[in-house]
Amino acid sequence: MSKRTLWQLAAVLGILLVGGVLLKTRAKPIDVGTTFLARRGPLDITVLEGGGIESEEKGEIKCEVKGGQGIKILKIVEEGYQVSEQDVKTNKVLVLLDSSDLRTKILTQEIAFGSTAASLIDAQQAYDIQSNQNLSDVKAAEQKASFARMDFDKYLGDRAADEILAELNLRVGIAETLASRTNAAQAIGSEQTSSTLRAAAPRTNATAFPTNPATSVAAPSSEGLVSIDFSRYADINLLGDGEAKQKLRELQDTVQIAQKELQQAQSTLEGTKRLFEKDFVTKIELERDQLAYENTVLKVKKTDTALNLFAKYEFRKAAQEFLSKYTESLRELDRTRKGSISKLAQADAKLKSAQARSAVEETQLTELKEQLGKCVIKASKPGLVVYGSGGEARYWRDEEQIREGASVREGQTVLTIPDMRKMCIKVRIHESYIKKILKGQHARITPDSFPERKLEGRVAQVGVLPDSENSWLNPDMKVYRTTISIDGHHDWIRPGMSTKVQIVVNQLPDVIYVPIQAVSPLDDKRVCYVVEGDQIEQRVVEVGEFNDEFIEIKKGIQEKDRVSLRSPSGLEEKAGGRGGKKAPAAKETPKQENRVVSAAGSGASQSK
Repeated sequence: MSKRTLWQLAAVLGILLVGGVLLKTRAKPIDVGTTFLARRGPLDITVLEGGGIESEEKGEIKCEVKGGQGIKILKIVEEGYQVSEQDVKTNKVLVLLDSSDLRTKILTQEIAFGSTAASLIDAQQAYDIQSNQNLSDVKAAEQKASFARMDFDKYLGDRAADEILAELNLRVGIAETLASRTNAAQAIGSEQTSSTLRAAAPRTNATAFPTNPATSVAAPSSEGLVSIDFSRYADINLLGDGEAKQKLRELQDTVQIAQKELQQAQSTLEGTKRLFEKDFVTKIELERDQLAYENTVLKVKKTDTALNLFAKYEFRKAAQEFLSKYTESLRELDRTRKGSISKLAQADAKLKSAQARSAVEETQLTELKEQLGKCVIKASKPGLVVYGSGGEARYWRDEEQIREGASVREGQTVLTIPDMRKMCIKVRIHESYIKKILKGQHARITPDSFPERKLEGRVAQVGVLPDSENSWLNPDMKVYRTTISIDGHHDWIRPGMSTKVQIVVNQLPDVIYVPIQAVSPLDDKRVCYVVEGDQIEQRVVEVGEFNDEFIEIKKGIQEKDRVSLRSPSGLEEKAGGRGGKKAPAAKETPKQENRVVSAAGSGASQSK
């Protein structure tokens, strides 16, 4: 290629380059708007909310007189009255309520209480009478059982009687039966008898008397008595010292005497027969001895029969009769005890019922007298008198305005005497920030009416559950009532003043921060537009904590970098990036909160 051709190509390239530069210089300029120099320094993270000043101790005086219809105000001090220490000492009457209805009720209740007291005395006397009657009945039944046991022992003797009763599971000694009387009397006469009776009443075999177990045996069944074979006890060796043994011994002695007489008569008859054969005696003498012998034989048979009849019938009959009387006396004793339990339980129930009615009547009378005392409301603390609780709650609850002649209901606030020495602010913290609020955190307070007077305070109480007072306005909005106590005492503070409260939740000592509006969302990232001369660079940044003005930049921005406070207008898309330099790759950062946390940064300013 010749030199001429090369010079022509160079000229064309120069013209094209100059044209490109001219076209670029004539392109529409990008409007970056207001800019800010990124700064490094301390940054306070705060939560900003508004609230009204009120007393920590409202000093509400409410109506404590019960009644759905309410009670009329007869007299009341004028609103705005300053209760002094002297008024508290002299018990100055602040409110006087109408007590005429209460006095009528007290009179009626006193009459009813007197009638109930008389019924209580009658029930107490009836209980004591029944208790004494039970003692007498049980004593009589136990004495009868004791005597029946004595008769049984007297007839059979201790050894046989004990053996038979042990076989029937009715072994009760005479001494034990007698001793049970004292135990029963102590049980009936004790103060715990009524509770013992009530506990024992539902149980069929229970007894209210803690006597010896032997005296508490239930009456035996007839089957147990039939199984006893008394004939085997018709033996002197088996019987104890008793009537049966004595009778048996007498019969046996009679039999032995008759047998000896029989032997003697037989010997006499045999001798007479020998003498008669030798004609030493007459026939009449022989016949006499023969007759005596036959009489003796009859006598032996008679005594044997008597002994057998006694052993087989009379002994068994008498023993069965004495045992039946004893077992029947035990049944009667058991019936008497159970009947005593039932009667005393009924008397006790009537007494308890009378005591309960008397207690109820007395309680009602006491409550009415207490209500009468609550009709007079006296000064209990110094302060400024305000009618009712204030605010619009009175209209929501359909309450009548506090004044003389108005009616108030139980629980309604009649007067409020706030303690001006301890003031606080109640604010509502959104649920997204309540985790950051802790008790004891510092707070800066600015009254709307006195913005030049700054107050200091502390978080005194953090709500645990969402505030439901205004939930009907926005059910989806959850806020937590938080109390901020105001440090010190300030005479110029008045209840109801509106304030702004900045709660310091964190203090970052040395961070880079920019205004919140300088950070823009892009897809799932956060970006800033950095201005360098006539170039704008889009940078992905990593953000940290923020307040209502500034946000912490952890990565992507350096100190004194100039950032635009909004997305630049006129910025056109280019391949591989958005205007100017290509945005460098950066780590994804969490999305910015929708709501701005309020508080002020330290010493930050804007610049163009």
